[in-house]
Amino acid sequence: MWGTVTALGVIAGYLAVLLADPRHFYTDDTEAQYAPMWQLLGAELREGRFPALVPWEWMAGNYSLEEAAIYNPPQLLVYLLAPSMDNLAVYATVVKLVFAIIAALGVFRICLAYGAKPAWGAVAGVAFPLSGWFLFFDQASWFTSQTGTAWLLHAWASAVLYARGRGGPIPVFGFLWLALTIQYVFPAVEAGLMMLAVIAGEYIYQQHWAVVRRLVLVSGCAALAALVANLPLLLSSQVTWRGDARIRNEPFLTVPWSESLNASLPSTTPAFHAWWGYVQPLPMVYIAWFLIPALAFIDWKAARHSAREFSGMALFAGGMLMWTAGPGAVGPLRWPARVLPMVAIGLLVLVCVLLSRHGDFGSSRRRAIAGLALTGVLFIRSFSAAPELVLRHLLAVATVVGVGAGVLWLARHRGPALASALIIVAMFPIAFAQVKAAPSTPMSYNFPERRSTMTDAFPHFPGLTLQLADRALLRPEDKSVERAWGSLAIGSYAKNLGQQYVNGYTPVGHAAFSDVLCIAWDGSTCGDAYRRVFTAEPSTGRTIADLMKVDRVVLHSAQYPGIDATAAPEGWKWVEQPGHEEYIRVLEREGGLASIVNGAIADTRGVSAVTTMVDGVSTRARVSSADGGRIVFSRLAWPGYRVTLNGRELEHTEVAKTFLAVDIPAGTSNADLEVSWMPPGWEISLAAAGIGVTGVGLLQWSYLRNRRRNAELPPSERLHPAQDHTLIST
Repeated sequence: MWGTVTALGVIAGYLAVLLADPRHFYTDDTEAQYAPMWQLLGAELREGRFPALVPWEWMAGNYSLEEAAIYNPPQLLVYLLAPSMDNLAVYATVVKLVFAIIAALGVFRICLAYGAKPAWGAVAGVAFPLSGWFLFFDQASWFTSQTGTAWLLHAWASAVLYARGRGGPIPVFGFLWLALTIQYVFPAVEAGLMMLAVIAGEYIYQQHWAVVRRLVLVSGCAALAALVANLPLLLSSQVTWRGDARIRNEPFLTVPWSESLNASLPSTTPAFHAWWGYVQPLPMVYIAWFLIPALAFIDWKAARHSAREFSGMALFAGGMLMWTAGPGAVGPLRWPARVLPMVAIGLLVLVCVLLSRHGDFGSSRRRAIAGLALTGVLFIRSFSAAPELVLRHLLAVATVVGVGAGVLWLARHRGPALASALIIVAMFPIAFAQVKAAPSTPMSYNFPERRSTMTDAFPHFPGLTLQLADRALLRPEDKSVERAWGSLAIGSYAKNLGQQYVNGYTPVGHAAFSDVLCIAWDGSTCGDAYRRVFTAEPSTGRTIADLMKVDRVVLHSAQYPGIDATAAPEGWKWVEQPGHEEYIRVLEREGGLASIVNGAIADTRGVSAVTTMVDGVSTRARVSSADGGRIVFSRLAWPGYRVTLNGRELEHTEVAKTFLAVDIPAGTSNADLEVSWMPPGWEISLAAAGIGVTGVGLLQWSYLRNRRRNAELPPSERLHPAQDHTLIST
């Protein structure tokens, strides 16, 4: 019943948020990266192609590296359904609601695994999706953080149950594997730290090394099975923006520990460096209105006897709290504030379990004064950060005190179930007020919600298009489909249209290609990009546009004012786009589409080459060269390419550190050249997956064998499940 209450509570919370802002779950990266990516990957899957690499999408097409979760079955289902959805805002909201329910039930399960009553598990479960950072960032924008967190939570609950003999290894393996195949570094590292905390906590509690071995083995099996999603990024990092492994101390989104004192005041405006300056207008560090005052109503003397049992929760919460304070970047792990949801999880679970097991809600003046004092500390800390919001902070204090008094009365006179229900119900108006009062995010693109609206307004551009534009030049009034979004494709907007654009949103990037065209993570380019794209590459004498085989170059009018009054580059012509002149000028090739001529072959020197087959990322050609020569392909030189000539492997090279090139040996006559690509390390990944699956199978066999043996013993000799630490030999 309380699991159902948890799910319904999340739905009610989403309704409260949507009443305050219907687009809350369709903003920033969800608009520019995730929702369009779902469309493209879904279309590729429906065409029967597994989209590990989409070669024409130069900027963001290597989905074995992107945050695409292409090996994660629930994510693939999201992609398969996406092309049938016209309203992206509604679809994104429904998808995020499903994962929010999964996350809430994960918190609920963790509480139950540690012995909490179901009502308190529901309180923690509903509170987490409405906590500050998770609500305003992970759910609103950064979808992969939300999904990774959802699976991580169930892995935590399953790990505790497995360690205590109340569950098997397969759920731990499955949920960990789902968290690790999101292809996002934060959930992967957080999952690893979570398992370390659980392992340490369970050893402290049970004092048996067999428990440690079991958890280490099942974690290792999941990590091996998930290599397929993570090894390509590790092996390709040297060519991406993510190759920097330095540890740097940076202030941006580094949260002082003192901000944890704001965790229960709904009006909190924490003070640390972020997009809005030093004082943030969003309740980023807020967790739940009851969390800090509830500390006064825990019987700490009794709780001391359970300290070992709950040590895993405390270790995880403490470790995550330390991480939020820095350093600012550890290799690709930047912006420590991103782990605030982990702090929220750790503290919610710890406090709700303690309230359930050792709560003291009796009439006590001392505890009431302590609760008021803690609320006073919340007020002082929030007032110190933003004194101009004193009335808002006082209203929040009155809310916390007033509803808290009602919860105490119910706990004393009607029981903890109704008290828990009031705690949950109070969360919904608070979430509504927080979202309603929040300013519009400066990262919002304000893309149209319907794909049909985008398609009707946008020009139809066949072939491959390169756009040279700068999002920073767009004014707020430009961001509508009647204006800029009817002409410009910023981020991955073109994927919504079903058009082939070089530009796309990517957090990974190909560093050399980015340098060639000074192209940024959101697909924007610098003012010098026009000169660069029509500059000849020295070794081939061909322009970058020719080597890429683009059919069209769209220029942002604000970035290149009056550019169409100049002469078009040789072989190109200016093409009018009636109704779109305010935002774009368009160059097209005089000889028609180049992208469909001779496949991916962009340039030959001393070689005769005719494409015979193009199938996704694979290309075959008949080649001849009497004295030897070179072929340059309109393919970004990602690691993972394999080239064979009549079945014999050839080394491949690069041009401008960007374009894939192959040297053809002298004396080659009518030979079969094949260029194919697979994610680097795929053989190792498959072998590791086999080991991981076999390992968890053996662990499951050992678990079932021990249960069966225990069941065959006389009742007086049976071990409690948590006491059975026998383990199959490693």
